[in-house]
Amino acid sequence: MPTAARLVAAVFMAVLGAVVSELVKPELPEGTGFGYFTLVNAAIGAFVGWTTIGKRVGRGITAAINHGLTGAVVLVMLGLFVQGCNEMLRVAMRSRYDGPVEAVVSVFELMAKFGLYLLTPGIISALAIGGILAGLAAEGASRRWR
Repeated sequence: MPTAARLVAAVFMAVLGAVVSELVKPELPEGTGFGYFTLVNAAIGAFVGWTTIGKRVGRGITAAINHGLTGAVVLVMLGLFVQGCNEMLRVAMRSRYDGPVEAVVSVFELMAKFGLYLLTPGIISALAIGGILAGLAAEGASRRWR
């Protein structure tokens, strides 16, 4: 059921996904083609905000902070999975895998490889602060608009 809290959480997490995407771009190797990287991560953020944070509001400030941090972790994991699948498909179209099992295993290897690029203080703090703000904003929207 659509609520103001879900909408606010979705908007905040979409912005967080876009901001973190822009912070990650300088960390990636030179010449990386990004395509729809920022837009895809913003869409993932909106989905995570709507489903993960938005449905759990109304339980207090501490819970809102925890839900926001949980949303940030889910955003990272889902973003890594989607980007890993995208890269696996790109490589698979060049017939670089011997079979489907190797392709599926490479998704998780790519997730780990891409995850290493996120281990900078700026990106981690942006995720933490953005997640907390998203949780608090959703909680505030839940209290204000019932």
